[in-house]
Amino acid sequence: VQLQASGGGLVQAGGSLRLSCAASGFGLGAGTIGWFRQAPGKRREGVSCINLSEATTYYADSVKGRFTVSTDHAKNTVYLQMNSLKPEDTAVYYCSTACPIGTVVVGTPGVWGQGTQVTVSS
Repeated sequence: VQLQASGGGLVQAGGSLRLSCAASGFGLGAGTIGWFRQAPGKRREGVSCINLSEATTYYADSVKGRFTVSTDHAKNTVYLQMNSLKPEDTAVYYCSTACPIGTVVVGTPGVWGQGTQVTVSS
């Protein structure tokens, strides 16, 4: 059972990136996939979550309206489309079966991917 995050990179402010979270060893028909990020010297922050069976979503206020989470069941992959990126979005992004909802994280400890670096230059 594994999750592999990819798609990070260096982008200018205002640009876009799409992160992928590929699941292996289990299907994405049920449960949740959450996205988290951690910037240097800061605590881990919950960014988004999708309920895989209901397709309901959660977004942190800091990314609402800019980020979109979605699922491609055929590819067993969850995506995080990030638009209008800001320098403060710079962080290592992780996907997990744990799900952030506000200040609470449900489904811990969960399965975690290895992280992908997103750097937004000003």
